[in-house]
Amino acid sequence: MPHPAQRPSPLAWPLAALLAVAAALAPLPAAAQAVAATPVVQLPDFTALVERVGPMVVNIRTLERAAGRGPAGSAPELSPDIEEFFRRFGIPMPGHPDPRRGPRGEDDQPQQRGVGSGFILSADGYVMTNAHVVDGADEVLVTLTDKRELKARLIGADRRTDVAVVKIDAAGLPFVKIGDTNRLKVGEWVLAIGSPFGLENTVTAGIVSAKQRDTGDYLPFIQTDVAINPGNSGGPLLNLRGEVVGINSQIYSRSGGFMGISFAIPIDEAMRVADQLRAKGRVIRGRIGVEIAPVTKEVAEAIGLGKPSGALVRNVQPDGPADKAGVEAGDIIVQVDGKPVEKSGDLPRIIGGTAPGTKSTLQVFRRGERRDLSVTVDEFPAEETTRVARAESPAQPEAAKAALGLAVADLTAAERRSLDVRGGVRVESVEGPAAKAGVREGDVILQLANTEVTDSKQFVALAAKAAKERDTVSVLVRRENWVNYLLIRTGR
Repeated sequence: MPHPAQRPSPLAWPLAALLAVAAALAPLPAAAQAVAATPVVQLPDFTALVERVGPMVVNIRTLERAAGRGPAGSAPELSPDIEEFFRRFGIPMPGHPDPRRGPRGEDDQPQQRGVGSGFILSADGYVMTNAHVVDGADEVLVTLTDKRELKARLIGADRRTDVAVVKIDAAGLPFVKIGDTNRLKVGEWVLAIGSPFGLENTVTAGIVSAKQRDTGDYLPFIQTDVAINPGNSGGPLLNLRGEVVGINSQIYSRSGGFMGISFAIPIDEAMRVADQLRAKGRVIRGRIGVEIAPVTKEVAEAIGLGKPSGALVRNVQPDGPADKAGVEAGDIIVQVDGKPVEKSGDLPRIIGGTAPGTKSTLQVFRRGERRDLSVTVDEFPAEETTRVARAESPAQPEAAKAALGLAVADLTAAERRSLDVRGGVRVESVEGPAAKAGVREGDVILQLANTEVTDSKQFVALAAKAAKERDTVSVLVRRENWVNYLLIRTGR
Protein backbone atom coordinates (compact mmCIF):
# COMPACT_ATOMS: atom_id res chain seq x y z
CA MET A 1 0.00 0.00 0.00
CA PRO A 2 1.60 3.25 -1.04
CA HIS A 3 2.24 6.00 1.49
CA PRO A 4 -0.26 8.90 1.21
CA ALA A 5 2.54 11.28 0.28
CA GLN A 6 3.32 9.12 -2.74
CA ARG A 7 -0.21 9.08 -4.16
CA PRO A 8 -0.77 11.45 -7.09
CA SER A 9 -3.18 14.31 -6.45
CA PRO A 10 -6.37 14.33 -8.54
CA LEU A 11 -5.12 17.66 -10.07
CA ALA A 12 -1.64 16.37 -10.89
CA TRP A 13 -2.39 14.98 -14.37
CA PRO A 14 -4.27 18.02 -15.74
CA LEU A 15 -1.57 20.32 -14.34
CA ALA A 16 1.19 18.25 -15.94
CA ALA A 17 -0.60 18.38 -19.27
CA LEU A 18 -0.93 22.17 -19.09
CA LEU A 19 2.77 22.55 -18.28
CA ALA A 20 3.71 20.36 -21.25
CA VAL A 21 1.55 22.45 -23.60
CA ALA A 22 3.07 25.67 -22.25
CA ALA A 23 6.57 24.32 -22.75
CA ALA A 24 5.73 23.35 -26.31
CA LEU A 25 4.43 26.86 -27.04
CA ALA A 26 7.38 28.63 -25.42
CA PRO A 27 9.97 30.10 -27.85
CA LEU A 28 13.06 27.96 -28.45
CA PRO A 29 16.53 29.20 -27.46
CA ALA A 30 18.41 30.98 -30.27
CA ALA A 31 20.78 28.05 -30.85
CA ALA A 32 17.89 25.60 -31.04
CA GLN A 33 16.04 27.89 -33.45
CA ALA A 34 19.11 28.01 -35.73
CA VAL A 35 19.30 24.23 -35.81
CA ALA A 36 15.60 23.93 -36.48
CA ALA A 37 15.81 26.52 -39.28
CA THR A 38 18.62 24.69 -41.07
CA PRO A 39 17.15 23.22 -44.27
CA VAL A 40 17.49 19.53 -44.83
CA VAL A 41 19.59 19.01 -47.98
CA GLN A 42 19.02 15.77 -49.86
CA LEU A 43 21.63 14.15 -52.05
CA PRO A 44 20.95 14.72 -55.76
CA ASP A 45 19.42 12.07 -57.97
CA PHE A 46 21.48 11.78 -61.16
CA THR A 47 19.36 9.18 -62.93
CA ALA A 48 17.38 11.50 -65.23
CA LEU A 49 20.49 13.50 -66.08
CA VAL A 50 22.46 10.37 -67.00
CA GLU A 51 19.61 9.04 -69.16
CA ARG A 52 19.51 12.33 -71.06
CA VAL A 53 23.24 13.02 -71.45
CA GLY A 54 24.57 9.45 -71.61
CA PRO A 55 23.92 9.00 -75.37
CA MET A 56 26.00 12.14 -76.05
CA VAL A 57 29.16 10.58 -74.57
CA VAL A 58 31.34 8.32 -76.71
CA ASN A 59 34.13 5.82 -76.26
CA ILE A 60 37.30 6.47 -78.26
CA ARG A 61 39.74 3.74 -79.28
CA THR A 62 43.02 4.54 -80.98
CA LEU A 63 44.99 2.12 -83.14
CA GLU A 64 48.48 2.06 -84.59
CA ARG A 65 50.10 -0.14 -87.19
CA ALA A 66 52.27 -2.91 -85.81
CA ALA A 67 55.14 -1.82 -88.05
CA GLY A 68 55.13 1.56 -86.35
CA ARG A 69 55.36 0.16 -82.87
CA GLY A 70 58.47 0.48 -80.83
CA PRO A 71 60.43 -2.44 -79.43
CA ALA A 72 59.00 -4.75 -76.85
CA GLY A 73 58.81 -3.04 -73.51
CA SER A 74 58.00 0.36 -74.99
CA ALA A 75 54.42 0.17 -73.71
CA PRO A 76 53.62 2.35 -70.70
CA GLU A 77 54.40 0.81 -67.32
CA LEU A 78 51.38 -0.11 -65.22
CA SER A 79 51.17 -1.10 -61.58
CA PRO A 80 50.58 -4.82 -60.85
CA ASP A 81 47.10 -4.05 -59.46
CA ILE A 82 46.03 -2.30 -62.65
CA GLU A 83 47.50 -5.03 -64.88
CA GLU A 84 45.55 -7.62 -62.87
CA PHE A 85 42.39 -5.56 -63.37
CA PHE A 86 42.89 -5.54 -67.15
CA ARG A 87 43.53 -9.29 -67.22
CA ARG A 88 40.56 -10.14 -65.02
CA PHE A 89 38.06 -8.25 -67.14
CA GLY A 90 39.67 -9.08 -70.48
CA ILE A 91 40.34 -5.45 -71.36
CA PRO A 92 43.34 -4.72 -73.61
CA MET A 93 46.06 -2.76 -71.84
CA PRO A 94 47.20 0.52 -73.43
CA GLY A 95 50.17 -0.08 -75.68
CA HIS A 96 49.57 -3.86 -75.77
CA PRO A 97 47.92 -5.99 -78.48
CA ASP A 98 44.23 -6.72 -78.05
CA PRO A 99 43.92 -10.46 -77.14
CA ARG A 100 40.38 -10.47 -78.53
CA ARG A 101 41.69 -9.72 -82.04
CA GLY A 102 43.95 -12.69 -82.61
CA PRO A 103 47.73 -13.08 -82.56
CA ARG A 104 50.00 -10.18 -83.28
CA GLY A 105 52.52 -10.43 -86.05
CA GLU A 106 50.96 -9.11 -89.25
CA ASP A 107 52.48 -5.73 -89.97
CA ASP A 108 49.34 -4.37 -91.62
CA GLN A 109 47.11 -5.38 -88.72
CA PRO A 110 46.41 -2.36 -86.50
CA GLN A 111 46.96 -2.88 -82.78
CA GLN A 112 45.07 -1.14 -80.01
CA ARG A 113 47.03 1.80 -78.65
CA GLY A 114 44.75 3.28 -75.99
CA VAL A 115 41.25 4.13 -74.89
CA GLY A 116 39.60 7.38 -73.95
CA SER A 117 36.34 9.26 -73.95
CA GLY A 118 34.71 12.14 -75.76
CA PHE A 119 31.41 13.93 -76.22
CA ILE A 120 29.39 15.02 -79.25
CA LEU A 121 29.47 18.76 -79.98
CA SER A 122 27.05 18.85 -82.91
CA ALA A 123 24.44 16.73 -84.65
CA ASP A 124 26.68 16.30 -87.71
CA GLY A 125 29.37 14.38 -85.81
CA TYR A 126 31.98 16.73 -84.34
CA VAL A 127 33.42 15.18 -81.17
CA MET A 128 35.62 16.81 -78.53
CA THR A 129 38.25 14.91 -76.57
CA ASN A 130 41.77 15.34 -75.17
CA ALA A 131 44.72 15.82 -77.50
CA HIS A 132 46.70 13.15 -75.63
CA VAL A 133 43.94 10.60 -76.34
CA VAL A 134 44.45 10.80 -80.12
CA ASP A 135 48.11 11.83 -80.19
CA GLY A 136 50.18 9.53 -82.43
CA ALA A 137 47.26 7.34 -83.48
CA ASP A 138 47.06 5.85 -86.97
CA GLU A 139 43.30 5.30 -86.62
CA VAL A 140 40.65 6.71 -84.30
CA LEU A 141 37.45 4.73 -83.70
CA VAL A 142 34.42 6.27 -81.99
CA THR A 143 31.83 3.97 -80.40
CA LEU A 144 28.36 5.38 -79.72
CA THR A 145 26.04 4.16 -76.99
CA ASP A 146 23.96 2.31 -79.63
CA LYS A 147 27.12 0.21 -80.27
CA ARG A 148 27.88 1.72 -83.68
CA GLU A 149 31.65 2.00 -84.17
CA LEU A 150 32.68 4.66 -86.68
CA LYS A 151 36.05 5.75 -88.01
CA ALA A 152 36.90 9.34 -87.16
CA ARG A 153 39.20 11.82 -88.85
CA LEU A 154 41.24 14.27 -86.84
CA ILE A 155 40.16 17.88 -87.38
CA GLY A 156 42.85 19.33 -85.14
CA ALA A 157 44.62 18.93 -81.81
CA ASP A 158 46.28 21.45 -79.53
CA ARG A 159 48.83 19.97 -77.15
CA ARG A 160 49.24 23.13 -75.09
CA THR A 161 45.64 22.96 -73.90
CA ASP A 162 45.19 19.20 -74.45
CA VAL A 163 42.08 19.73 -76.59
CA ALA A 164 41.26 17.86 -79.81
CA VAL A 165 38.32 17.68 -82.20
CA VAL A 166 37.54 14.65 -84.38
CA LYS A 167 34.74 14.13 -86.93
CA ILE A 168 32.61 11.07 -87.62
CA ASP A 169 30.29 10.65 -90.61
CA ALA A 170 26.88 10.65 -88.98
CA ALA A 171 23.81 12.84 -88.78
CA GLY A 172 21.04 13.54 -86.30
CA LEU A 173 23.23 12.78 -83.32
CA PRO A 174 22.30 13.99 -79.82
CA PHE A 175 24.78 16.66 -78.69
CA VAL A 176 25.71 18.26 -75.39
CA LYS A 177 24.73 21.65 -74.04
CA ILE A 178 27.67 23.89 -73.11
CA GLY A 179 27.55 25.41 -69.62
CA ASP A 180 28.94 28.61 -68.13
CA THR A 181 32.16 27.98 -66.22
CA ASN A 182 31.89 31.37 -64.52
CA ARG A 183 28.72 30.22 -62.74
CA LEU A 184 30.41 27.09 -61.41
CA LYS A 185 30.97 27.26 -57.64
CA VAL A 186 33.35 25.44 -55.33
CA GLY A 187 31.34 22.78 -53.47
CA GLU A 188 28.87 22.32 -56.34
CA TRP A 189 27.91 18.80 -57.36
CA VAL A 190 29.35 17.58 -60.65
CA LEU A 191 29.59 14.22 -62.37
CA ALA A 192 31.65 12.58 -65.06
CA ILE A 193 30.66 10.11 -67.75
CA GLY A 194 33.38 8.21 -69.58
CA SER A 195 35.18 4.95 -70.22
CA PRO A 196 37.60 4.29 -67.36
CA PHE A 197 39.83 1.32 -68.27
CA GLY A 198 37.66 0.89 -71.39
CA LEU A 199 34.45 0.30 -69.42
CA GLU A 200 31.92 2.25 -71.50
CA ASN A 201 29.49 4.83 -70.08
CA THR A 202 30.61 4.74 -66.49
CA VAL A 203 29.21 7.48 -64.23
CA THR A 204 31.01 8.95 -61.21
CA ALA A 205 30.07 11.96 -59.10
CA GLY A 206 31.62 14.39 -56.63
CA ILE A 207 32.03 18.10 -55.99
CA VAL A 208 34.13 20.96 -57.31
CA SER A 209 37.15 21.13 -54.99
CA ALA A 210 38.75 24.31 -56.40
CA LYS A 211 38.76 26.60 -59.43
CA GLN A 212 41.55 28.44 -61.23
CA ARG A 213 44.05 25.73 -60.28
CA ASP A 214 47.30 26.49 -62.10
CA THR A 215 48.80 23.31 -63.51
CA GLY A 216 49.49 24.46 -67.05
CA ASP A 217 50.66 27.46 -69.03
CA TYR A 218 47.43 28.24 -70.77
CA LEU A 219 44.70 26.77 -68.56
CA PRO A 220 43.38 27.41 -65.05
CA PHE A 221 42.00 23.94 -64.27
CA ILE A 222 38.88 22.91 -62.36
CA GLN A 223 39.82 20.58 -59.50
CA THR A 224 37.26 17.98 -58.40
CA ASP A 225 37.08 14.86 -56.28
CA VAL A 226 35.14 12.99 -58.98
CA ALA A 227 36.64 9.54 -59.53
CA ILE A 228 38.63 9.79 -62.79
CA ASN A 229 40.79 6.95 -64.06
CA PRO A 230 42.71 6.10 -67.26
CA GLY A 231 40.14 6.04 -70.05
CA ASN A 232 38.05 8.86 -68.56
CA SER A 233 40.27 11.37 -70.37
CA GLY A 234 38.31 13.49 -72.81
CA GLY A 235 34.93 12.81 -71.22
CA PRO A 236 32.60 15.57 -70.02
CA LEU A 237 32.35 17.07 -66.55
CA LEU A 238 28.67 17.96 -66.04
CA ASN A 239 26.73 20.17 -63.65
CA LEU A 240 23.32 19.23 -62.26
CA ARG A 241 21.61 20.94 -65.21
CA GLY A 242 23.31 18.46 -67.55
CA GLU A 243 25.58 21.13 -69.05
CA VAL A 244 29.23 20.43 -69.84
CA VAL A 245 31.45 22.62 -67.67
CA GLY A 246 34.77 20.88 -68.31
CA ILE A 247 36.75 18.12 -70.01
CA ASN A 248 38.21 15.54 -67.66
CA SER A 249 41.91 15.65 -68.44
CA GLN A 250 44.31 14.86 -65.61
CA ILE A 251 44.56 13.05 -62.31
CA TYR A 252 47.00 13.25 -59.44
CA SER A 253 48.13 9.70 -58.88
CA ARG A 254 51.09 7.67 -57.67
CA SER A 255 49.63 4.34 -58.73
CA GLY A 256 47.96 5.19 -62.05
CA GLY A 257 44.50 5.06 -60.44
CA PHE A 258 42.24 7.60 -58.77
CA MET A 259 43.52 9.19 -55.55
CA GLY A 260 40.91 11.86 -54.87
CA ILE A 261 42.22 14.72 -57.01
CA SER A 262 41.15 15.22 -60.62
CA PHE A 263 41.51 18.13 -63.02
CA ALA A 264 39.21 19.27 -65.81
CA ILE A 265 39.77 21.81 -68.58
CA PRO A 266 37.20 24.64 -68.25
CA ILE A 267 34.76 24.32 -71.12
CA ASP A 268 34.87 28.01 -72.06
CA GLU A 269 38.63 27.74 -72.65
CA ALA A 270 38.18 24.44 -74.49
CA MET A 271 35.47 25.84 -76.78
CA ARG A 272 37.67 28.76 -77.82
CA VAL A 273 40.30 26.23 -78.86
CA ALA A 274 37.76 23.92 -80.52
CA ASP A 275 36.30 26.78 -82.57
CA GLN A 276 39.77 27.57 -83.98
CA LEU A 277 40.48 23.90 -84.64
CA ARG A 278 37.23 23.54 -86.59
CA ALA A 279 37.83 26.75 -88.53
CA LYS A 280 41.58 26.53 -89.22
CA GLY A 281 42.82 23.14 -88.00
CA ARG A 282 45.18 24.81 -85.53
CA VAL A 283 45.24 27.38 -82.75
CA ILE A 284 46.81 30.80 -83.30
CA ARG A 285 48.26 32.43 -80.19
CA GLY A 286 50.08 35.61 -79.39
CA ARG A 287 53.53 35.88 -77.86
CA ILE A 288 55.91 38.62 -76.78
CA GLY A 289 59.12 36.61 -76.23
CA VAL A 290 59.71 36.54 -72.48
CA GLU A 291 60.40 33.86 -69.88
CA ILE A 292 58.58 34.53 -66.62
CA ALA A 293 58.42 33.43 -63.00
CA PRO A 294 56.12 34.11 -60.02
CA VAL A 295 56.65 37.08 -57.71
CA THR A 296 57.00 35.99 -54.09
CA LYS A 297 55.71 37.95 -51.09
CA GLU A 298 59.25 38.57 -49.83
CA VAL A 299 60.45 39.92 -53.17
CA ALA A 300 57.38 42.13 -53.59
CA GLU A 301 57.98 43.70 -50.19
CA ALA A 302 61.71 44.11 -50.72
CA ILE A 303 61.41 45.95 -54.05
CA GLY A 304 58.45 48.11 -53.04
CA LEU A 305 55.83 46.41 -55.21
CA GLY A 306 53.49 45.82 -52.28
CA LYS A 307 51.38 42.73 -52.77
CA PRO A 308 52.89 39.77 -54.66
CA SER A 309 51.38 40.11 -58.13
CA GLY A 310 52.49 40.27 -61.73
CA ALA A 311 54.95 38.20 -63.72
CA LEU A 312 58.69 38.49 -63.18
CA VAL A 313 60.57 38.66 -66.49
CA ARG A 314 63.50 36.25 -66.17
CA ASN A 315 64.69 36.50 -69.74
CA VAL A 316 63.88 38.54 -72.85
CA GLN A 317 64.30 36.97 -76.28
CA PRO A 318 66.69 39.09 -78.36
CA ASP A 319 64.89 41.01 -81.14
CA GLY A 320 61.55 39.66 -79.92
CA PRO A 321 58.46 41.83 -79.43
CA ALA A 322 59.20 42.50 -75.75
CA ASP A 323 62.84 43.32 -76.47
CA LYS A 324 61.82 45.82 -79.16
CA ALA A 325 59.30 47.34 -76.74
CA GLY A 326 62.02 47.94 -74.13
CA VAL A 327 61.14 45.20 -71.64
CA GLU A 328 64.14 44.24 -69.51
CA ALA A 329 65.00 41.17 -67.49
CA GLY A 330 63.95 41.90 -63.92
CA ASP A 331 60.86 43.88 -64.93
CA ILE A 332 57.60 42.79 -63.39
CA ILE A 333 54.68 42.93 -65.83
CA VAL A 334 51.67 44.01 -63.77
CA GLN A 335 49.11 44.93 -66.48
CA VAL A 336 48.30 44.23 -70.12
CA ASP A 337 46.00 46.77 -71.76
CA GLY A 338 44.74 47.78 -68.33
CA LYS A 339 43.96 44.19 -67.37
CA PRO A 340 45.76 43.25 -64.12
CA VAL A 341 48.22 40.36 -64.11
CA GLU A 342 47.41 38.92 -60.68
CA LYS A 343 49.81 35.99 -60.98
CA SER A 344 52.47 34.93 -63.43
CA GLY A 345 50.21 32.32 -65.07
CA ASP A 346 47.82 35.08 -66.15
CA LEU A 347 50.34 36.60 -68.57
CA PRO A 348 50.62 33.72 -71.11
CA ARG A 349 46.84 33.34 -71.06
CA ILE A 350 46.24 37.05 -71.71
CA ILE A 351 48.93 37.35 -74.38
CA GLY A 352 48.05 33.96 -75.87
CA GLY A 353 44.48 35.12 -76.37
CA THR A 354 45.58 38.30 -78.12
CA ALA A 355 45.57 38.25 -81.91
CA PRO A 356 49.04 38.49 -83.51
CA GLY A 357 49.69 41.96 -84.87
CA THR A 358 47.77 43.66 -82.05
CA LYS A 359 49.46 46.62 -80.38
CA SER A 360 49.16 46.24 -76.62
CA THR A 361 50.32 48.27 -73.64
CA LEU A 362 52.37 46.55 -70.98
CA GLN A 363 52.69 48.19 -67.58
CA VAL A 364 55.92 47.12 -65.91
CA PHE A 365 57.32 47.73 -62.45
CA ARG A 366 61.00 48.61 -62.70
CA ARG A 367 63.25 49.90 -59.90
CA GLY A 368 60.38 51.19 -57.81
CA GLU A 369 58.43 52.84 -60.65
CA ARG A 370 55.65 51.84 -63.00
CA ARG A 371 55.97 52.59 -66.68
CA ASP A 372 53.96 51.80 -69.80
CA LEU A 373 55.54 50.12 -72.83
CA SER A 374 53.94 49.57 -76.24
CA VAL A 375 54.43 46.09 -77.69
CA THR A 376 53.26 44.48 -80.94
CA VAL A 377 52.14 40.92 -80.24
CA ASP A 378 53.72 38.27 -82.47
CA GLU A 379 52.40 34.84 -83.41
CA PHE A 380 53.43 31.86 -81.30
CA PRO A 381 55.26 29.40 -83.57
CA ALA A 382 54.58 25.69 -83.48
CA GLU A 383 57.87 25.09 -81.69
CA GLU A 384 60.03 27.81 -80.35
CA THR A 385 63.73 27.19 -79.87
CA THR A 386 65.29 30.35 -78.54
CA ARG A 387 68.75 30.40 -77.09
CA VAL A 388 70.61 33.25 -75.51
CA ALA A 389 74.33 33.28 -76.16
CA ARG A 390 76.45 32.54 -73.10
CA ALA A 391 79.27 34.81 -72.14
CA GLU A 392 82.78 33.93 -73.12
CA SER A 393 85.43 33.91 -70.42
CA PRO A 394 88.51 35.91 -71.43
CA ALA A 395 90.89 37.36 -68.88
CA GLN A 396 88.78 39.08 -66.25
CA PRO A 397 89.37 42.33 -64.34
CA GLU A 398 90.46 42.09 -60.73
CA ALA A 399 87.60 41.45 -58.32
CA ALA A 400 86.47 44.19 -55.94
CA LYS A 401 85.51 43.29 -52.37
CA ALA A 402 82.00 44.32 -51.37
CA ALA A 403 79.83 43.98 -48.30
CA LEU A 404 77.22 41.21 -47.93
CA GLY A 405 79.84 38.51 -48.50
CA LEU A 406 80.49 39.29 -52.16
CA ALA A 407 83.50 39.93 -54.34
CA VAL A 408 82.57 41.20 -57.81
CA ALA A 409 84.24 42.22 -61.05
CA ASP A 410 83.24 44.37 -64.02
CA LEU A 411 81.88 42.67 -67.13
CA THR A 412 83.96 42.81 -70.26
CA ALA A 413 82.55 44.50 -73.36
CA ALA A 414 82.12 41.09 -74.99
CA GLU A 415 80.16 39.80 -72.00
CA ARG A 416 77.86 42.79 -72.06
CA ARG A 417 77.18 42.29 -75.75
CA SER A 418 76.57 38.58 -75.27
CA LEU A 419 74.23 39.11 -72.32
CA ASP A 420 72.65 42.20 -73.94
CA VAL A 421 73.03 44.30 -70.78
CA ARG A 422 74.25 47.85 -70.22
CA GLY A 423 75.86 47.23 -66.83
CA GLY A 424 76.07 44.67 -64.08
CA VAL A 425 78.88 42.92 -62.24
CA ARG A 426 80.03 39.31 -62.18
CA VAL A 427 80.26 37.49 -58.84
CA GLU A 428 83.82 36.22 -58.36
CA SER A 429 83.39 34.77 -54.87
CA VAL A 430 80.53 34.53 -52.41
CA GLU A 431 80.20 33.74 -48.71
CA GLY A 432 78.18 34.69 -45.64
CA PRO A 433 74.74 36.31 -46.14
CA ALA A 434 74.94 36.30 -49.96
CA ALA A 435 75.77 32.59 -50.05
CA LYS A 436 72.85 31.84 -47.73
CA ALA A 437 70.57 33.80 -50.05
CA GLY A 438 71.55 31.57 -52.98
CA VAL A 439 73.98 33.84 -54.85
CA ARG A 440 76.56 31.75 -56.73
CA GLU A 441 79.97 32.36 -58.21
CA GLY A 442 79.54 33.36 -61.87
CA ASP A 443 76.18 35.06 -61.33
CA VAL A 444 75.73 38.51 -62.84
CA ILE A 445 74.13 41.09 -60.52
CA LEU A 446 72.05 43.60 -62.48
CA GLN A 447 70.32 45.48 -59.65
CA LEU A 448 70.84 46.00 -55.94
CA ALA A 449 68.12 47.49 -53.71
CA ASN A 450 66.11 48.64 -56.78
CA THR A 451 69.13 50.47 -58.19
CA GLU A 452 70.66 49.51 -61.53
CA VAL A 453 74.26 48.34 -61.17
CA THR A 454 76.70 50.03 -63.57
CA ASP A 455 80.12 48.76 -62.45
CA SER A 456 81.99 47.21 -59.53
CA LYS A 457 82.95 50.53 -57.93
CA GLN A 458 79.37 51.69 -57.76
CA PHE A 459 78.25 48.22 -56.57
CA VAL A 460 80.70 48.26 -53.64
CA ALA A 461 79.33 51.63 -52.48
CA LEU A 462 75.71 50.50 -52.86
CA ALA A 463 76.35 47.24 -50.99
CA ALA A 464 78.09 48.99 -48.09
CA LYS A 465 75.24 51.49 -47.71
CA ALA A 466 72.54 48.84 -47.98
CA ALA A 467 74.27 46.60 -45.42
CA LYS A 468 74.16 49.43 -42.86
CA GLU A 469 70.61 50.63 -43.55
CA ARG A 470 68.57 47.53 -44.41
CA ASP A 471 67.68 44.22 -42.81
CA THR A 472 66.99 42.71 -46.23
CA VAL A 473 68.66 43.68 -49.51
CA SER A 474 67.17 42.63 -52.86
CA VAL A 475 69.51 41.74 -55.71
CA LEU A 476 68.48 40.94 -59.28
CA VAL A 477 70.71 38.08 -60.41
CA ARG A 478 71.22 36.75 -63.91
CA ARG A 479 72.26 33.11 -64.13
CA GLU A 480 72.77 31.70 -67.62
CA ASN A 481 69.56 32.53 -69.53
CA TRP A 482 67.28 33.67 -66.73
CA VAL A 483 67.06 36.28 -63.97
CA ASN A 484 65.60 36.16 -60.49
CA TYR A 485 65.40 38.26 -57.35
CA LEU A 486 67.29 36.98 -54.30
CA LEU A 487 66.97 38.44 -50.81
CA ILE A 488 70.14 38.85 -48.73
CA ARG A 489 69.57 39.05 -44.95
CA THR A 490 72.14 41.44 -43.51
CA GLY A 491 71.67 40.46 -39.86
CA ARG A 492 71.68 44.15 -38.94
